[in-house]
Amino acid sequence: MTTLESKAKAFLELHTPGDPVVLPTVWDAWSAALAVEAGFAALTIGSHPLAESIGRQDAEGMTFAESLIRVRQITAAVDVPISLDIEAGYGLEPAQLVEGLLEAGAIGLNIEDTVHSEGGRLRGAQEHASFVNELRRYADAAGVHVVVNARTDLFLRQDGDEADRVDRAVARLKLAAEAGADVLYPVGRHSDADLRRLTTELPLPVNAIGLPGTPVKAHYADLGVARISFGPFLQSALADEAKRLLAQWK
Repeated sequence: MTTLESKAKAFLELHTPGDPVVLPTVWDAWSAALAVEAGFAALTIGSHPLAESIGRQDAEGMTFAESLIRVRQITAAVDVPISLDIEAGYGLEPAQLVEGLLEAGAIGLNIEDTVHSEGGRLRGAQEHASFVNELRRYADAAGVHVVVNARTDLFLRQDGDEADRVDRAVARLKLAAEAGADVLYPVGRHSDADLRRLTTELPLPVNAIGLPGTPVKAHYADLGVARISFGPFLQSALADEAKRLLAQWK
C-alpha cells in the first residue's frame, strides 16, 4: 500500500487553485500511454468513454467488475496516479468500491449523485455526503488517502430553478467537503461568473470540464479552477479525426 499511498499523496498535491492540473480522460491502456507519452503526470478514467469502448452505455451500462478489468490494464501500462469515475457506485457498498479500486491500482475516484441503479434519482444532499464519508472511512482504514472527487449533477440535470442552482450546488458540495471529499466537481458548462462563484465559495479544489482543441487552461486558472478533465470529449475529438482520415479512403 506504500506505493499507492505515495501516488495518492502526489495526486492530491497536483490540485492547485489557479494552477490547475490537467487530467486527460482515458479509457484503455492505449489512450493512457498516449497521454503519458504526451507528458501528463496523472490521468482519470471516464465512465462514458470507458463504456463506449466496449459497446455499452454510460450511466452504469457496464458493471464495476468490468470497469476494473480496464483499470488493471491501464495501471499495468502506465506508472502514474490514476483516478476512476465510479459513477454513483453501481449499487455497491462503499467498502466494495474502495477495495476494488485499490486492488486494481487506482488511487482516486469520482462519485456522482445521480443514482442510475434506482431510476436516475438524485441523492439527497446529506445522503450524498454520507456516501462520501463512507468512502473516506473505508479508504482511510485501508491505509490509502484515496482522492475523492465529489460530483454533483445539478447543472447537467438542470435540476430545479436556475436562479438558485449555484446556491444549491454550493450547499450540497460543502456537505461533501465536510464529509471527507478532497475535490469538488459541479459538472457542466458554466458561465465565467458562475464558475468564479463556485471556486470562490467552495472550500476545496474545484474540477472543471475542458474541451480538447480549445486551449483555455490559462482562462480556467484565472477563474480559480484546480483540476481540468475532459469527460467523453477527448474520445469524441479523436473519433472525429479518425472519421476524417478514414473518409479519404472511401
